[in-house]
Amino acid sequence: MHFLPEKLDDYIVAHSEEEPKLLQQLTRETYQKILQPIMLSGPYQGRVLSMISKLIRPTSILELGTFTGYSTLCLAEGLRENGRIHTVDINEELLDFQRKYFDKSNYGEQIIQHTGNALDIISTLDMSFDLVFIDADKPNYCNYFNAIIDKLETGGVILSDNVLWHGKVIEPLNEKDKSTKAVLEYNTLLKTDQRIETVIFPIRDGLTISRKK
Repeated sequence: MHFLPEKLDDYIVAHSEEEPKLLQQLTRETYQKILQPIMLSGPYQGRVLSMISKLIRPTSILELGTFTGYSTLCLAEGLRENGRIHTVDINEELLDFQRKYFDKSNYGEQIIQHTGNALDIISTLDMSFDLVFIDADKPNYCNYFNAIIDKLETGGVILSDNVLWHGKVIEPLNEKDKSTKAVLEYNTLLKTDQRIETVIFPIRDGLTISRKK
């Protein structure tokens, strides 16, 4: 989803950091072999995730929604030398695909894969996180927030993807549209929860940055 005029968007992409070759390969193979390749973060958003991670320099990252590992590798670029990223996805069929590209990167040993229900997995992770990226099933966004907020370090950051949801957040709500309803509830939660401060960026389908006070 692009909210800017195409020519302006092209200019922004052209004057931003270039996509690494490995991620170009991952994208090509995802489109060749995997269903719903549109779920990839994409080169521009990937560079945004990378930049934010590099600015934070996290020791520990939690990612909810791995897909084929594109955003995982972008976030891993900012990890400290002894840092780890725990990435969670419900689809076990993607494990080998993900690991192939993780091991081709410089971060393979720093990436820990988890497969299964994210809420169940979060409850088993006895650690805190500097950075969390939420990009999974929308109806559980509020549940994910509630599950991770106490595991987030003070000053830690939550990145939430798809918070503009194809522009549906400003359209009349169809009560049968559970995903849009969930995104609206989530955006309200981020706005009103006094433990965090939040800014929405109109990057692709909407990216929220929330910082724990």
